Amino acid sequence: METHKNLGIWMDHVAADLIDISSGTNDHIIVSDFTFEHKDEALNKSEKTMHNKQRQMQEQYYKKIADVVLKYQHILLFGPTDAKIELHNYLKSDVLFKDIKMDVKETDKMTDPEKEAYVKNHFK
Repeated sequence: METHKNLGIWMDHVAADLIDISSGTNDHIIVSDFTFEHKDEALNKSEKTMHNKQRQMQEQYYKKIADVVLKYQHILLFGPTDAKIELHNYLKSDVLFKDIKMDVKETDKMTDPEKEAYVKNHFK
């Protein structure tokens, strides 16, 4: 497996924007499958069902991101919500990620050029 150096991940609970400055592929986005339709459907059954469904889909979302993170040595998790902290905890709980350096930063919503500049500045 080819290992890359640095990856920035701007994220919230809906989507993760993966920014690899060195490769020039800054347009990779992973989207959570938990939509408002899923929420309404689950809520019609029960609140417990909705929370279980949300947790299950959130886990799938973090797993998709984790599969990409394995290719990197150093990652930056940033964004306006607690999703970055939840992903950090998810990754830290798995021994596969023990050698990957992880930084977590609180930021506001950003445009794509702002995200790219933030990642470049962080890893310079």
